[in-house]
Amino acid sequence: MDLGLDGRTALVTGGAGRIGSEDCHTLAAEGAEVVVLDVDLDGAEGVAEEIDEAGGDAHAVECDLTDREDVAATVEALREDTGGIDVLINNAGMVDARAQLKDYEDDIWERDVEINLTGTYNISREVFPAMCERGWGRVVNMSSMAGWQGGFGQASYSATKAALIGLGKTMALEGAQNGVTSNVIAPSIVVGQLADLPVEQLEEVDEYFARIAKATPMRKLGREEDVANTVAFLCSEQASYVTGQVVGVTGGIDLFSF
Repeated sequence: MDLGLDGRTALVTGGAGRIGSEDCHTLAAEGAEVVVLDVDLDGAEGVAEEIDEAGGDAHAVECDLTDREDVAATVEALREDTGGIDVLINNAGMVDARAQLKDYEDDIWERDVEINLTGTYNISREVFPAMCERGWGRVVNMSSMAGWQGGFGQASYSATKAALIGLGKTMALEGAQNGVTSNVIAPSIVVGQLADLPVEQLEEVDEYFARIAKATPMRKLGREEDVANTVAFLCSEQASYVTGQVVGVTGGIDLFSF
């Protein structure tokens, strides 16, 4: 299926990370010119090189999403270089904190709000209005099951990921009459090649992963490409009537089952 992304410019924040890099590879394979944006320039350059070697079109950009002046200057430079951003994947975020609320550290809360939420706001505010002016655009916010249903010991992560759902729906409303869609993906945990292991073997590797796999109706965990393929569809011409939706990539873990 031709997703209609050939010639489109896609900006992926957190593009050097596991999910972000897979998004970059998948969008490039569909013909998009990909901007791999990350605070980690070496990592972003590595992803861009892999895409170029595979025959795609990508380049790396270093940007601190928490620095509004840096974000504004970066987007302006990209606009001059590419003619404008057609696709924005808001993937950058922190997920390393784990403590109950009574033990939560204030600086971790503030860091996660600044990166996960305000960073997404900063880049969206620079990119989204131009999409509306041009009459075409796709925005995908990367939330999480923790943002949808809460996460034990993940106060800052779950709160900021929940906020991304509200931000994504707001952009859907504001872009609806301007040819711009905005959707949110809420994945369960993705673990790369570990997803191929049966639960019994997964227990020997990581008990936490095994517990989640057992609670998932499909009895397995997800892979980064499961998320990236959903991202690509939501960015496609075929998804032009899909907006304001929260799409779970979960193996059914969010279902109530007996």
